[in-house]
Amino acid sequence: MAQAQAPTPLTFVVKRQPPELIVPAKPTPRELKPLSDIDDQEGLRFHIPLIHFYQNNPKMGNKNPASVIREALAKALVFYYPFAGRLKEGPNRKLMVDCTGEGVLFIEAEADVTLKQFGVDLQPPFPCREELMYDVPGSSGILDSPLMLIQVTRLLCGGFILVVRFNHTICDAFGYAQFLTALSEIAKGESTPSTLPIWQREFFFARDPPRVTCTHHEYDEVAATNSTNITVDDIQQRSFFFGPTQLSAIRRLVPARLKHCTTFEVLTACLWRCRTIALQPNPEDEMRVMTIVNARLKYKSWIPVGYYGNAFGYPAAISKARDLYNKPLGHALELVMKAKSEVTKEYMKSVADLMVIKGRPGFTTVGSYIVSDVTRTGLLGIDFGWGKAVYAGADYHVAGFYTRYINHKGESGIVVPIWLPSVAMKRFAKELDNMFARDNKEHVIQEYALPLSKL
Repeated sequence: MAQAQAPTPLTFVVKRQPPELIVPAKPTPRELKPLSDIDDQEGLRFHIPLIHFYQNNPKMGNKNPASVIREALAKALVFYYPFAGRLKEGPNRKLMVDCTGEGVLFIEAEADVTLKQFGVDLQPPFPCREELMYDVPGSSGILDSPLMLIQVTRLLCGGFILVVRFNHTICDAFGYAQFLTALSEIAKGESTPSTLPIWQREFFFARDPPRVTCTHHEYDEVAATNSTNITVDDIQQRSFFFGPTQLSAIRRLVPARLKHCTTFEVLTACLWRCRTIALQPNPEDEMRVMTIVNARLKYKSWIPVGYYGNAFGYPAAISKARDLYNKPLGHALELVMKAKSEVTKEYMKSVADLMVIKGRPGFTTVGSYIVSDVTRTGLLGIDFGWGKAVYAGADYHVAGFYTRYINHKGESGIVVPIWLPSVAMKRFAKELDNMFARDNKEHVIQEYALPLSKL
């Protein structure tokens, strides 16, 4: 069994310039643009940060990445001018973007550290995250606050770290990647993005009259029990890397009838089962895994190219804890596959209608594990002139974001951050070992872990 590896604890000093508001480079329309009924649900009313690491590129000479991105941002906002506005709430809590052109928050910073000091494998949680993304006072509200905050931190080696925090109601991961691609294209000299943005939020407006036609267990009202309620006390975050060897080992545990499953489905089933065993809930408790299914990928001809609003559902797979304990992986996998298949065009319309009928309820959090596959967003390939990112994805968030990653050995795989109480985290890692031991004599999971308390 290979020993778990952990990065060396790292501290460094970040010097920031005062935050500034970057406004569109040209006049933009002053209008009120309503969000869709998928966009403005309760579960998306928060700001989410994504982090991108870039190496030094001698070809860029003495160019300052912060200056390059700042200038490109003003030009990109001409096309994506709603990002420069502010959210307002109308009747029945309906969110609308007031396109005021007030701007996006931007921070230039520098740190006394090199990229190499972060370790051979860049995986979350990253040290000094509060320094890499300064929470400007008053900037993280939902109403009348900036919709985006960008910080570019230059490193001693010539590389840089880009952190972007955006209001999730304005776009999803694919919409974010579309905007950042446009920003990178303009940074490299293009005058117009290769994909022009499309608003058209009426695409996911509730019908008139609204009617719920599908089952939506992801919005069930469930009472918490002592065994399903996870508090923030003594929480650890660790990242687990699943490369070709690891993913092949998981697939060998899949029954023949389910061999057509996707990598996302089988990995989700594996993590859901291990996580449930680690938490040790009451055997009769219902456990949920909610898998984000993006309609863009499932119905490519349905959603117009350039649409950057939220376009996904959260179908829930549900199982008694005892069945996840005692039954083989195929049990969890079948439930995950069935839940994903339920996301149809009618399902998406039904979600929008449910939001209006039930007053925009939040997602069920009791006994729930939320996972999102962002490996197909192309974040690693976004290039501002310094080359592709060496890491691009989530850092600090309770959902399990599956991020594409290439490790120091050149192996392409998936990094998944896991949040659990410290005792449960040990059980989780052990259960992963046990799962692979059924098929392999050697431990095949590479783990890079650092308790949050050490950051």
